Amino acid sequence: MAVQACALSLRLGLWMSLLLPVLPGAGARAAGARWSGEGTTPHLQSIFLGRCAEYTTLLSLEPGNKNCTAIWEAFKVVLDKDPCSVLPSDYDLFINLSRHAIPRDKSLFWENNHLLVMSYAENTRRLMPLCDVLYGKVGDFLSWCRQENASGLDYQSCPTAEDCENNAVDAYWKSASMQYSRDSSGVINVMLNGSEPKGAYPTKGFFADFEIPYLQKDKITRIEIWVMHEVGGPHVFYYRLRRFTPWGPSQMFAAGQSWLHVVRAAPSLSSCASFLLMGLQRRLGFPVFPLREEH
Repeated sequence: MAVQACALSLRLGLWMSLLLPVLPGAGARAAGARWSGEGTTPHLQSIFLGRCAEYTTLLSLEPGNKNCTAIWEAFKVVLDKDPCSVLPSDYDLFINLSRHAIPRDKSLFWENNHLLVMSYAENTRRLMPLCDVLYGKVGDFLSWCRQENASGLDYQSCPTAEDCENNAVDAYWKSASMQYSRDSSGVINVMLNGSEPKGAYPTKGFFADFEIPYLQKDKITRIEIWVMHEVGGPHVFYYRLRRFTPWGPSQMFAAGQSWLHVVRAAPSLSSCASFLLMGLQRRLGFPVFPLREEH
């Protein structure tokens, strides 16, 4: 679904306060806590089942076709595992029971702008980011883990990537991200945070490592990238990229030079654009370049 940048910029001023991400576990570690992340969310099961029931009743594209109790039972197997020994594959049954079709042209990928993405997507009315599909919805903004050397949930703290790679929450989002990418088709929408100090496109992250590599190139018609940032006021840089038939090396080089020429007009985006271009071309297997720039 093409989105007019001028219309988007009118709304952006209302959303800039939502640009920075809100992440579970952000902030200082609690005194005496074993891990750096927030502990298991109180009433985790009730929240999970409530979200599932709401989704399948009011929002689901396949109403009445999901068993929330079975989905919870598949999910909770990770709550019996060591908090640093949870793999994405541990969520396979959960994903299989909760996955559903994503409408063509509706996928929205992002980095470091969670709340802005949720606001813009309008609860699936405009687009459907991962946090608005069932298997993403039930765990969004929640935390969970077992105690390290005992049964039962740890309500004081849970590990993050800073503590160990194979933690329960990161494994969940890795599994969900991979499935979301496989099921996305048509226009692929991407929203990046141009105000992120480490760069709008982190070369290590969920989008780079667990979403781009799993996109199905035969199902993609176009990639649209929005870099949202604030430099002396709201600005939107809007890139549209399109798939074409394979080119020879000289033509790919020319396309790359065209891209870099465009983004030199916006120096803060140059590193983001070059990394993203190279990553998309390498991992999707076909060249991409911008059709136009709007701001």
